[in-house]
Amino acid sequence: MTNFVLVAGAWLGSWAWSDVLPDLREAGHGVHPLTLSGLADKQGVKAGQQTHVDDIVDHIEGLDLRDVVLVGHSYAGIPVGQAAQRIGDRLARVVFVDSSVPADGESFVSGWPEGRAQVEAAIAANDGFWPVLTAADCAGQELGDEETALIVAGATPHPGATLTEPAVLRGPLGELSTTYVKCLLDGAEPGPDVAALLKSERWELVTMETGHWPMFSRPRELARVLLEAAGPEATGTRR
Repeated sequence: MTNFVLVAGAWLGSWAWSDVLPDLREAGHGVHPLTLSGLADKQGVKAGQQTHVDDIVDHIEGLDLRDVVLVGHSYAGIPVGQAAQRIGDRLARVVFVDSSVPADGESFVSGWPEGRAQVEAAIAANDGFWPVLTAADCAGQELGDEETALIVAGATPHPGATLTEPAVLRGPLGELSTTYVKCLLDGAEPGPDVAALLKSERWELVTMETGHWPMFSRPRELARVLLEAAGPEATGTRR
C-alpha cells in the first residue's frame, strides 16, 4: 500500500484535496492530506519555512508511514522537497504539482525576480502575512464560478516568513525519484530551475491541460496522475 501525503500550496489547507481523495482511497492506498502550520484550521500557529518542513516530516514519522509518495503543490513544493530528503527510505517518490522547487540558500520569493518586492511589501503591510488571493487571481485557470468561490472562501493569509526564509537542502534534488506535473494553462514550459532538474534520469515530466489548481479543476485526472506516479502496483496495472 502506498501512502500519499498531500500538501497544498499557499493559502490552502488539507481541505483542498477533498475531490482527489476518493479515487486514491478506492485504489486501496493510505491518503494523508496535510495542513501546514499557520493555515486553514491551524491559523494562529507561528510558522517559518522550516516549521513547514518539520510539519511534513513529523507527520510521516509520527504515523510511521512507509512507501510514501510525497506531493507538493505550488509553494508547498519548497518544504516538500526538503522533507523528502529527510525521511530517508520511507520515501517512494516525490510529486511536484505545478510547484516551486527548493534551492539551497534560496527562498520562495527568490524565484520571483520581478514580483519579489511586491510580495515582500504585501507581507510587510499585512502583519507578516501574504494576503489571500482573489477571484481575479483564479481567472484563466479552468475554474468555474463554484470552484473559484470555494478557493477564495477557504483561503487564509499565508505566513510570510515561510516565503522569505531560505531552503536547506541535504543533497542534490535531482537524486530524488520525482514526477513534475506541469499545468499548461499556467505556462507552457517549466521554469529554468525545473528544466535543469528534468535532465536527471530520476525525474520525469507529466503535463496536464488545465490550470494551476488541478485538485479543483480536474481532481480525478490528478488522482490518476498521482497513482501512475506511484507505479504499476498502485494503479493495479502492469507495464
